[in-house]
Amino acid sequence: MPTTNRKKQGRDTAVQGTNDSSVVSKVSAAARGYFQDVFLQHFVCKVARRAPLINRGYYVRWRAVDHCVRRFLHITEDCPKRQILSLGAGFDAAYFRLHADEALDRTVVFEVDFPNVTRRKAALIHCNATLRGMLDPHLPSPAGAAYVSSGRYHLLGVDVREESQLEEALGAAGLDWAAPTLILSEVVLTYMETRWSDAVISWAAKLLPQSLFVLYEQMHPHDPFGRIMQDHFLKLNSTLRALRQYPDTAAQRRRFLSKGWEQCVCLDINDFYLGLVPEDERRRVESLEPFDEYEEWHQKCSHYFILSASRGSLMSRALLTPAAVSPLPSISPSWRPPALTLRTTAVCVEGLGMASSSLSPGQVLLTGGSSRGGRGPLTRVLLRGREGWRCVGVKPSGDLGVRLHHTASSLPGGGVVVHGGRSSPLNPARGLFRVTLDPGGPPGPLDAGGRDTGTLCVEQMVCTGEPPPPRWRHTATVVRHRGEDFLFVFGGKNESQAALGDGYFLCVEQQHWTEIPVEAAAPEARHSHSACSHQGGVLLFGGLDRRGVPLGDTQVLRPSDRGFSWERVEVQPPPVPRYSHSAHVIGEKLLVVGGVWLHSDGVPGVVMINLTTRSSVEFSLDTTSVPWPLMLHSFCSELMDSEEAELLLMGGGGNCFSFGTHFNLQPVTVDLRPALG
Repeated sequence: MPTTNRKKQGRDTAVQGTNDSSVVSKVSAAARGYFQDVFLQHFVCKVARRAPLINRGYYVRWRAVDHCVRRFLHITEDCPKRQILSLGAGFDAAYFRLHADEALDRTVVFEVDFPNVTRRKAALIHCNATLRGMLDPHLPSPAGAAYVSSGRYHLLGVDVREESQLEEALGAAGLDWAAPTLILSEVVLTYMETRWSDAVISWAAKLLPQSLFVLYEQMHPHDPFGRIMQDHFLKLNSTLRALRQYPDTAAQRRRFLSKGWEQCVCLDINDFYLGLVPEDERRRVESLEPFDEYEEWHQKCSHYFILSASRGSLMSRALLTPAAVSPLPSISPSWRPPALTLRTTAVCVEGLGMASSSLSPGQVLLTGGSSRGGRGPLTRVLLRGREGWRCVGVKPSGDLGVRLHHTASSLPGGGVVVHGGRSSPLNPARGLFRVTLDPGGPPGPLDAGGRDTGTLCVEQMVCTGEPPPPRWRHTATVVRHRGEDFLFVFGGKNESQAALGDGYFLCVEQQHWTEIPVEAAAPEARHSHSACSHQGGVLLFGGLDRRGVPLGDTQVLRPSDRGFSWERVEVQPPPVPRYSHSAHVIGEKLLVVGGVWLHSDGVPGVVMINLTTRSSVEFSLDTTSVPWPLMLHSFCSELMDSEEAELLLMGGGGNCFSFGTHFNLQPVTVDLRPALG
């Protein structure tokens, strides 16, 4: 066999393997109640439970395709005949599910896949009484490309790239080229060379004049998540080829319109989920399993799309509803040059969900988080000397426990207060701790000159008053009231509430939770937002609301004669909503760094909000000098020198769906001066 043919055969075999893993994931989601499909289990040897993130991902894939199928069946309910043609169907059980729902009246389903896949599927059907019972009792012997031929179901083994063979097999199976036809393709065409997938799209438009084409695939290959996604499929010898020429929804729409389709709508999955899945259904799905991977969920959804393209006036009614139904604001970033310069530090520090705080100039405390070594009561100190940064692992005098998404707040008089966090989405961390550096204690980390810096002392704070309920993804900010320092805890989430909107004041000196009058309406409930101390009060920005929609508002908690007062700052142009970012104040400028937005144009860099002029400017980040990909969410940051405007970014990364987990291995610095000029 020629080498090129062997390579092609190897790629085809690898692509066929994606079917096996996909059906196992669908079975897992169905078993957990994400959707109803009792027939999928007959196509797997062993049921395996997937992580909640993967279950959600396969749910929204199933939901998007099912939405289009149901829409097609509704629009064509009065037609004397209609057809569903599934390209690269794999072990999908849609025919059996729809048949059981009595949804296939006057409908014939045609499934096409590689002969090897079809042969295996036919064998599973024939040896299973439940599946076999949903076919005609006296089936004709398979002939040609047909492995199963029943009145309403035809399973064909054909390479869809072979246009003439496909057309001949469908014609022999009885496909009516004039009847209304739904064409389904779930992550199939992207594995082909683009000339072949384009040919399939053109072929369908040419031969099926009354049809709806539904496509579910990946997009956005160039950002960090997209890079990891591509590398995953490359390792599986299943390259995502369509991404090169058609990287986004606009390109996919142009593709179909140029290949003979009359109308086309393409939505990313965030728009589909938030706009076309009813809120009560979203609440049901989101309550099925403990979940706290919002960044990864939204990034996964922003890297997949659902497309519907139509030919014929009847089929235009079956198109997806445009994205205007989504609650996501249509705000595009307005980038201003230059891109901000990043530099790598010569130290290794990784972790997701850590908290940072400044112990003293040149000393940064890092607590908690998870890394490739797992989760643990990690405590580290970053030390800055003449030769750069170094990281020292320390064993504090007390145990902070396992914590992710907690806060570590530096106090004006010295020391750090550690509050909240979780070990898992069902186990919030409890207790409030004060961490101080004791110069006279046992030996601790050494400074740049080799001198002992002292010991980290951890003391649990026993506070009076009514403490806030346990939470994580909140903020804890130092404010000033009547000459005393208070820690203001706001927002977050817990195991039962999607977002919290309450605020609590802790008098640090008296270790007492107290009530202070706060006037005006409080900001809406949120988590994964930022909060910075400013002029005795707080500057709050962004976060995720109860619906899981990012916020882009700027709120100020100002000191007043009686206590404090909330005020919303209207900023123009409005910043793109985001969450899981960090923020710092320099003078009258709020600098918001990184995070996750649901906008698909690039990734967040730094937005500078001028509090005097109430204006904003977006700056991208120049990543050419740092290890890439760089994921700036679930990270922390510290402003090292307000005059030099140098910001240190530590940790970050995420679990990229089923594509692998990425950790930023080295802290990087950002030169903020161009954003302040």
